[in-house]
Amino acid sequence: MNVAAILLAAGSATRFGSDKLLYPLPHGVPIAIQAARHLRIVFEENVLAVVRPEAKELSDLLRREGCQVAVCENAAEGMGASLACAVRAAADAEGFVIALADMPFIRSSTIAAVRDALAAGAPLVAPYFRARRGHPLGIGAKFRTELEALRGDEGAKRIIAANQTSLLKIPVGDPGVLRDIDTPLDLVPPAVV
Repeated sequence: MNVAAILLAAGSATRFGSDKLLYPLPHGVPIAIQAARHLRIVFEENVLAVVRPEAKELSDLLRREGCQVAVCENAAEGMGASLACAVRAAADAEGFVIALADMPFIRSSTIAAVRDALAAGAPLVAPYFRARRGHPLGIGAKFRTELEALRGDEGAKRIIAANQTSLLKIPVGDPGVLRDIDTPLDLVPPAVV
């Protein structure tokens, strides 16, 4: 099965105070690039990042990392619009692993588990850490039309909510599936806060 990785990197990052996706982690790698690297370990050539039209620096960095880049002209509408744009750009994919660029701490083993479950035929897949649903999400091609029709700021939540009986829950020992970066304080390791 041809499963594509989608990296949603078109958010506005208003709560962070600056362009959080370019903000360097302690080892110097920008947040979005670290998230892309984890996807590339698993997907190699099949990573598609969706960005805002004005995100030239981010686009260039992602391309240098080996990602395909799709510019979403209506990204300002929200995550739904960006996800729809990405799914249309991944035209030949039979499934999608959807990751968020502000979640740089997800382990590649978790990404691989989601991809493998999707490739084995699960229509919807999500990792769970301590009984909480995390990211990335795996969504099969049977939901392509619904994904392409997304608008506004709601991503795939409605699809997941309406199809709970089809959702394969993968328990993982990876707290990174829940750790997104919204403010600079989110970069402080959890044990310290």
